[in-house]
Formats: sequence, structure tokens, C-alpha cells
Amino acid sequence: MTPPTRPLRSGFTTGAAAAAAAKAALQMLLTGQAPSRVTITFLTGESTQIAVHRCRLTEPGTARCTVIKDAGDDPDVTHGAEIGARVTLEARSGGNPIRITGGRGVGVVTKPGLENPPGQAAITRGPVTMITNSLQELLATRPADAGVHVEVFVPEGERLAKKTLNARLGIIGGLSILGTTGVVRPMSHEAYVATIEKAMDVARAAGLTHLVLTTGRRSERFAQDRWPELAEEAFIQIGDFFRAAMAAAAARGFPSATLAVFFGKAVKMAQNVPHTHAAKSELTLKTLSRWTREQTGSRELADRIAGSNTARHAFDPLAENAPRVIAHVADRARQCAVGFAGGRVRVRCVIFDYEGSTAVDTDPDWD
Repeated sequence: MTPPTRPLRSGFTTGAAAAAAAKAALQMLLTGQAPSRVTITFLTGESTQIAVHRCRLTEPGTARCTVIKDAGDDPDVTHGAEIGARVTLEARSGGNPIRITGGRGVGVVTKPGLENPPGQAAITRGPVTMITNSLQELLATRPADAGVHVEVFVPEGERLAKKTLNARLGIIGGLSILGTTGVVRPMSHEAYVATIEKAMDVARAAGLTHLVLTTGRRSERFAQDRWPELAEEAFIQIGDFFRAAMAAAAARGFPSATLAVFFGKAVKMAQNVPHTHAAKSELTLKTLSRWTREQTGSRELADRIAGSNTARHAFDPLAENAPRVIAHVADRARQCAVGFAGGRVRVRCVIFDYEGSTAVDTDPDWD
């Protein structure tokens, strides 16, 4: 009997970590004591206690505290990263008593199309709200003209950012401080789709009208080699989010897109599967076998395809004996993409072989 698996554990975002660090620093300034934990309220209304990693006074009126970001059971590049805030007491400037900036390891926006304009630190609205909410209750006991400057920093941010899509999005020098609610939900599909949408926003703001959608780094590399003349922003990794990516492209008014994928993903796309992960959609070799019989009339080849372990295993005999089946898969994938885009995006489908050469192109005269 298989033992029951425990529920996946939620964590907290870089934005929640920054809010906790800022609250700890201000609390130390006001009480003279370094807190071991602080209570943070997420934008969902839930509260949690976050342990303080380091906390010290650096100079009169300034404290510097950090926390360790805990992403729960989400495979997050920033899990375990030290996130900090340097808080300085200052006279209130204008209407807002809390001034928030980015320091070392926090990225700077350089391209239009993101939530923050170029030149600003990549600290989005959710974290700004959480930091503000966390500090306002402490500032309530201070004089009316009291204010604070919060400088968010990530000691390893520049190194960690190289493992993210920040450079592609035009965020340089470090990580983004993110979080819509402050809570990290394990395996958050919403977070990945949001990344796809942000990448498309950047491409649109750059004036691009055509996207090249790949499913991972390898297919993207082959696509970039195939179309070196295209801007970096045109290439977007959509992972398994076929339907969501096409809908996002349509919503942003892109008139055309190229799907540049391997055969295994193309077969799933050709079956009108909205999410192409193996755990989410069965790779129906039976369907591929039926298409083979319909396209070639060969029962022997169709049976061979049905007996394949994977679509990749089926690719070589089809490429050698029945390339029209691969072309059929590509055209079906193209039609399904158009359907997911509501008919508003013209789509081309290119299937690469596993060495990066083009096996099929539904529109070879497009270039």
C-alpha cells in the first residue's frame, strides 16, 4: 500500500521577504531590540511569522535586516536566498512617509512594457504594498512628519538573476522583487503564465509584431540559430502552456507567431491539448498511428508507430518513410494554435529534428 503523500507546502515571495526584513529593521530602530521573528500579513489577508536571519544597526538612524526566502515546495530559483532591507529614519517627504528603492542585487528595468517604467528598480506593486502595510502600523506611533527610506537588497541577486529570464525581459543587475499576494503556491502555473505574458508585453513595447514560441531552452536555441535576424525579445519560451500562450499573444494584438518545437510537443499540440506536460496529457501514440495509416495506407508502419515508446521514438521511422505524417502533425498543431488564439493570430509551425535541423515547415515561403 502506498503511503499517503503530504500536501505540498506553500512559501512566501521575494516581496514578502522584503516586507519582513523592512519590518524587522524598523522595529529594531524603534525599540533597540533585534526581533527574532516578525508577523507579516499577506495581501490575501492571511498572516504568517517569518524568521529574521540577521539584524543590526549600521549607523545612527539606520538598521539592516535580512530574512531567508522560503518558497515552500515550489522549485524556485530564489528559494533559500537572503533578502534584506536597509531602513533609515528620515523626515517625511511629500504625502507618502515610506520611500522604497532598490539596492544591491535588485534588478533595474531597462525596457518598456513591464509594470515599472525604465530606470526604476524591479520592485512590483504587490511588494510595495506589503512593505508599506507592514511599516505603517509601526509608524503610527511616530510624529506626523516621520518617514523612512527602505532600500531592498539581495546579496546574491546578480548571480541568481542569471538563472532567470530577467535579462530577456530587460531587467539588469539583479532579481525582481515580486509577488501578487506574497504567497508562493507550489508549482504555480499562474506564475509561469505571468512570465509568458510579461515577455510578450516587452516584445510588444519593443515594437515587435511577430513572436517565435518555443517550449524550452533547446528548441529556443535552435530557433535563434534559424532566425538570427530576429530581436531577442521575439523568442519566448512557453513551456507546456500552449493554449495560454496563444491566448496571450492574441490578447496583445500580435498578428503572427511561429511555433518552433520538437515532434513530441507538436504531437500533443496537434491533438488540441491545452497543456502539453506528460503528466497533464497522455501522448496518444494510438492517434499518431491512426494518422500514419490515414496518410500512408501502410498498416505495417502504423503498427510500428503504435508500438513506439514515445513520439521521439516514432519520429525517425516517420522521417525516413513518411515525412508527410510529420507535415500532417505540424499542420494540425498550427490549426490548433490558431484556434486557441481565437482565429486572431496567423501561425506557422516548424518542427525541428533532434539535431536542430528543420524537419517540417508549414510555411517555408514566410521568411
